[in-house]
Amino acid sequence: MYIRVERGSSIPLSKQIDEQIRAQCLSGALTPGDCLPSVRQLAKDLAVNVNTVFRVYERLANEGFIEMRQGDGTYVLPPKKTTQSQQQLAQRRDQYGREFEAMIRGGLLLGMAPQELRKILSATVSDFRAEAS
Repeated sequence: MYIRVERGSSIPLSKQIDEQIRAQCLSGALTPGDCLPSVRQLAKDLAVNVNTVFRVYERLANEGFIEMRQGDGTYVLPPKKTTQSQQQLAQRRDQYGREFEAMIRGGLLLGMAPQELRKILSATVSDFRAEAS
């Protein structure tokens, strides 16, 4: 599981962590039965407070994404039978698309050439794949 937090972001750390774990569950990057890092381990890895990670895990457990088993670990649950999670994923993808378009427009307004933007995108995807493996 790969999570990246942006300390200078206006988005709270707990929300960043929550959204990334949720997205990985919804996209299938985390599959049912996968064991997540312990609360303490993830807090240490991300250099955040243990309570922050605990609250995120608790919220995700209450929503049926994960199961916290006392003394055993935290595991990804199978997707709910409802389409709520699919709707959430579709909404997040739409929002991401709008944000991505805004970033491209911003780059073009700064005078960046489309080739330059493609190069940045390719390099970022390559870096992400290297970090995730």
